[in-house]
Amino acid sequence: MASPELNKVLEFLRTPQADPNPSLEARRAMVDGWADMLPPGPEMVFERVVLDGHIPAEWVRAPRSRPDRLVLYFHGGGFTMGSAKNYRDLASRLAQAAQATVLTIDYRLAPEHPYPAGLDDCVCAYQWLLRNGWQASQLVVAGDSAGAGLVLSALLTLRTQCTPLPSACVCISPFADLTLSGDSVTTRAALDPIVRRASAMGSVERYIPGGSATDPLVSPVFATFEGFPPMLILVGSHESLLDDSVRVAAAAEAVGVEVELEVWEEMFHIWPYFAAMLPEGQRAIERMGSFIDQVMRRQTGLRDQEPM
Repeated sequence: MASPELNKVLEFLRTPQADPNPSLEARRAMVDGWADMLPPGPEMVFERVVLDGHIPAEWVRAPRSRPDRLVLYFHGGGFTMGSAKNYRDLASRLAQAAQATVLTIDYRLAPEHPYPAGLDDCVCAYQWLLRNGWQASQLVVAGDSAGAGLVLSALLTLRTQCTPLPSACVCISPFADLTLSGDSVTTRAALDPIVRRASAMGSVERYIPGGSATDPLVSPVFATFEGFPPMLILVGSHESLLDDSVRVAAAAEAVGVEVELEVWEEMFHIWPYFAAMLPEGQRAIERMGSFIDQVMRRQTGLRDQEPM
């Protein structure tokens, strides 16, 4: 049974807006407002950095962050919104749960910078880590919504380049089918307060103007996932994009990838983002942390030792 807080969060998200068709600038401001409601804890350390001289990013460290664990995080926002600053609370909670440093990048956004600019930045950030002393075995790549789609697209690109892949990847509510062909886009439309077909299509048009939505680097549901690391996919049963997760998991499992797909009952798109307000969001982040810890211990031979 869902928590009592769920109805409060849903009521907040479904509050009618003054403008039923807000501009992109208004939507960006709304997302910034969400972040203002979710301040991170005072014990967290944030450090701005520029990767490769052109990709703004932010290190996020918790008191128990291990020096040999890093989560490279790609934020959501339909390829058109969001920032590392918007994701400080989620990144903080993930750093604590996984006992890891988190690096959240400000990849370039559409429509100012359409595909493949954002994807290029994600790939470049991973390569920068490898060039600066991190081993692939110490890395996990994670993201939510469009950022989770970029996780998959970045790993596909890195695989093509024969670059060592990370220990694992974690996808929250991945936006992985930009054709919007999944049945859940229609069947869950009345349940999901965040993703609607019209707004999602607007994001697609801004991200790939004149491009092909069936390109696997745009829509990873059409990709093959041979050679991918262990994968955790979290998605809500009330999500418009539920089928994206189900299809990615099935395709990865079909070629022997270790996949854990978890469909959380009654949850909506990117519910872990609201962990400060929603117990299920915090539990989802703790699940991500336990998955990352398990994979990392397997990589480093610490599987049989007590957790730190």
